[in-house]
Formats: sequence, structure tokens, C-alpha cells
Amino acid sequence: MAMSDRDPKSPAKGSQRPLPPQADTRPTSWRVRIALLILTAIAIATVYVTNQLLTERFTQNTRNRAELRLVLYSGNLLSELRQNAIVPQLLARDPALISALNSSNYSQSTQRLISFVDEIGAASLTLLDKDGRTVASTDRNSLGESHRSMPYFVDATRSKDTVFTLIQDETGRFDFYYSRRVESQGSLIGVIMVAVDLHKYERAWAGITDAVIVTDTEGRIILSTEPRWRGLTEAQALAEQPVSSAFERAIQATADWTLLPADAYLSGEAVMRVEGRVAFRGWRIANFTTFDSVREKVNGVLALEIMGFAILLALAFYFLSRKTAVRMALFQRESAELRQLNLRLQREIAERERVQENLAVAEQTLAQSSKLAALGEMSAAVSHELNQPLAAMKTYLAGARLLLTRNRPDETMSSFQRIDDLIERMGAITRQLKSYARHSGDTFEPVNIGDALAASLSMMEPQLRQRRVTINRTLPDEPVMVMGDRVRIEQVMINLLRNALDATQTVDEAQIDIVLAAGSMAVLTVRDNGHGIKDFDKMFEPFHTTKQPGEGVGLGLAISSGIVNDLGGRLTARDAAAGGAVFEMRLPILTEQTRAAE
Repeated sequence: MAMSDRDPKSPAKGSQRPLPPQADTRPTSWRVRIALLILTAIAIATVYVTNQLLTERFTQNTRNRAELRLVLYSGNLLSELRQNAIVPQLLARDPALISALNSSNYSQSTQRLISFVDEIGAASLTLLDKDGRTVASTDRNSLGESHRSMPYFVDATRSKDTVFTLIQDETGRFDFYYSRRVESQGSLIGVIMVAVDLHKYERAWAGITDAVIVTDTEGRIILSTEPRWRGLTEAQALAEQPVSSAFERAIQATADWTLLPADAYLSGEAVMRVEGRVAFRGWRIANFTTFDSVREKVNGVLALEIMGFAILLALAFYFLSRKTAVRMALFQRESAELRQLNLRLQREIAERERVQENLAVAEQTLAQSSKLAALGEMSAAVSHELNQPLAAMKTYLAGARLLLTRNRPDETMSSFQRIDDLIERMGAITRQLKSYARHSGDTFEPVNIGDALAASLSMMEPQLRQRRVTINRTLPDEPVMVMGDRVRIEQVMINLLRNALDATQTVDEAQIDIVLAAGSMAVLTVRDNGHGIKDFDKMFEPFHTTKQPGEGVGLGLAISSGIVNDLGGRLTARDAAAGGAVFEMRLPILTEQTRAAE
């Protein structure tokens, strides 16, 4: 009986053993679910907050870059307009053009305008007589055309100042002109007209992804990356490519994870509008930038966050899968899906990284195009600077040939060494041009005035020795440093030395004194014992010269004065008490504090 009593109890105990695991399993399952819900909520909140913060930050960065580009574009336009604005005033005073209009002899006028156009940098130059007929032009095909009824001719004849005219042709393109009347003895004899080429910047803008427009005071679009917009207002231009439907806009906003505050819509795509001012006749410039770059950067960060949370979920599922075989199979399937998701996310990240690299290459290409657009102006100065070494090389070669015929090899080698030094200088000038084409930034750098003066004297040495001019130099013990462009500073020194050399041609004992002093300003004084200065009022005016025809066009001192003014200094001239002329170049000195700040 005892045995029979124990037998019924044994199965009862065995049936109660599985209960604790079941009771223990249910709370664990609920805790896991709650933990997963919390993790999911944290992931969603993190992605949402990250998306909002990064979208705002990258949008502001994109806007700042767009504003910076607008400043660059407006600066280029203003520089081109101001550069060409002074040309009619200068050419209206040209004695050769005035004489041609008075005598009606225009045989040399066209060639003279062609010689000016490369140096000035204008698109074209045209000379009209008082009846509006083209008598000289850099475009020979336009000779003989009548412009009597054109606004730039009519307005120029009625005004004493330079007139700016904006004309739209049959194709919708706008042309820009500066014109000024040419007078002789107070009466009108013709009109000089300069065409300004602003479309080269429009062609440069065509290589970017943004849309750029320039409007005049009436709100008309005069320059644009989209040719169909010219002549329209901004509202009319945007209306040509309206949003297809509100449904498509909603889909676009959902795909971008957030509804960005679009300033305008182009082809149904939200864009950011940034507007700036061109300091010329009330012109405005506007830039339309898409939000694609913002979304790419934000989505890249969000993809990394999602991938991180996905990995955490995968790890959680991996540890839970060890509990039961059923859960293991389920978790394995979910892990496989997560791995596929990770692969898709990685491919998306890689694709976005490639897009970002392409965007960086496009921005570098834009910067390079802007620098190469300005490279033309620098090439003119460099070619002018190469003329002096070439002339000196020719002199040294002639001397070396003579020395070889006289069997003086040592002195011949000295001439060859000087030629080699000049070649090194020409190489330095061309390297400056290459460096400007490769690197961005300002060309100003600390310049030692003493070194620049030594280089200039070396360039002028053949002329000085041929003339047997006495050079007296007074230099301070310490280097005198300024901030500027050494090539342009040497160009000013060479022009001053050449003028002093020309002024002492009729003097038996020619002498040039060079004094360099440093105080609050760096002052370089060039004094000669020549005939002095005859006309102070026209000293620095273009085309004013006392030389014989063919020896110079009177641009040396005008260019030198412009260079010194650009460097923040001043070029002055006066007669010396003992006879001769004195030229002083004053430049802001570069102190140690200023150098440290730079």
C-alpha cells in the first residue's frame, strides 16, 4: 500500500515541474517586447531629431555658399563694367582719333582701335562720325553701317558724360554699350562706342547646377543661365516651368523626409532662392539652388544611424534566438532580412558618396573656370613684363657675339650667365602665371623693396651701361617690406627708371639718385638731373607723352599710377631744386604686427 501511495504522487510532482519555466517565460517575453518598443522609439526619435538639426544646419551652409557665389558673380560683373566705363573717356581724348574725325581720313583709325582692344580688354571698339556712320571699328564687317537712330548714339550726342545703353536684339539677347561724344574745339565731331562682353560670365554660369539671373531696375532678366528667361520678369520666368501637381510635390516632400521651406519651385522641385545686389544702376542678381546636396548629406548621416540601430536589433535578436529553437529560426530569418537591409543601405551610402565626390569635382571645376576667366587680364601684364628681359637678352647676345669674335671667352661666359639669369626671371614670371591658374587666393605677398629694386636695376643694366649713367643708391640697413605683387612693383620701378633714363639723354654727365626710406610709409625716390617736368597737370593722364612718335604711347606713368593706387599707395612727381625731376612711390609699410596678422 505504501508503494501504491507513492506511485500516484510521483506523476503529480512531474507534472508540476514545467510550470515554473512557463511562468518565467511570459514576463521575459513582455520585457523583450517592451525593450524593443523602447529601442524603436529611441531610434525614430533620434532619426527625427537628427534629420531636423542636420537639415537646418546643411541648409544654412548651402545658403551661405550660395550667397558667397553671388558676391563673386556680382563682383565679376561690376569689375567688368567699371573696367570698360573709363575706356570711352580715354579714347575720346585720343589725338589720333580726333584728328581722323576732323580730317575724315580714317585709314589708320581701325588699326589703332584694334591695337587698343587687346590692351583694354573690351569686346569691341567702334568710332562713329557725327552722322552716326561707322568709320572705324575692330569689327571690319560693320564699317559703313549707320547708327544714327540707335539709343547709344542719340544719348551720347546729347550728354557730356559717358552713357550706358542696354539693347535687346531679335534673339532676345541683351547687348551692353558705353558711348561718349568726341569733341573738337567744343563741337561734336563723333561718338566712340565700347561694347562690354558680360555674356562670358553667363557662359561660365552655364556649367553649374544652379540657376542664376540678373535683372535691371525694371525687373527684366538681362542675364540668365536659361536663355528663354531673357527679357521676362522673374515671376514670368518661373511660370514657364510650373509645378505639375500638388500630389507630385507631396511625394517629393515625403521622399525628402521633411518639408523644406522652399523659396520657389522649378520643374516641380523645391529650390532655395538667394538674392544679392549689383552696385550698378540698381541691378539685382538671384541664385536658385536645389536641396539635393542637403538631402544627400542628411540622408547619409541618417543611413549610418539606421544601420547602427539595425545592428543593435540584430544583436538583440541573436541573443534571444538562443532561448528556443522556434525563436532561433524566426530570428535567423529576420537576421537575413536585416543583412539585406544593411547591404542596401551600404550600397545607398556608397552611391551618395560618389555623388558627393562628383559635386566636389564640379565645385573645383567652377572655381578653376572663374580663375581662368581672370587669367586673361594677368597675361597682358606678364607679356609686358617679358619684353624687358627679351630686350636685355638681345643686347647681351650681341655683346657675346662681339666678345667671341675678339677671343674673350671669360667675358663671354659672363654675358651668358646674365642671359641665364634673365631666363630664370622669365621662368619665374611664367611660374607665377601657372601658380595663379592652379591655386586660389590673393596674389599679394610680403615684398622686399630692396630686392625688387635690385631686380629692376638688373633688368635695366644694358641700357644704363650703354648710356653710361651714374647710379647713386641710398638704402637702409634693415629690409623694407610691403604687402603687394612683386611683379607689378618691379614694373613701376622699371617705368620710373626708364623715364629718368630718357630725361637725361641730352645731359653730358647723366646721374640718377635712388633713395629708399622707411617710416610710417615705404618711400622710394627716383631723382634725375634731366630737363625736369614740363606739364604737371597731364603727367599721369593716358596718352600724354613728350616722346617722338613711335617711341611711346604715353601709358607708362598712367599704368604705374594705377598700380600704386591699387596697392594702397601714391605716386607723385615734382621738379628738383637743383634741376631735374623727382618721382616718389609711397606704399604702406608691412610691420611685424601686420605680418603676424596676415
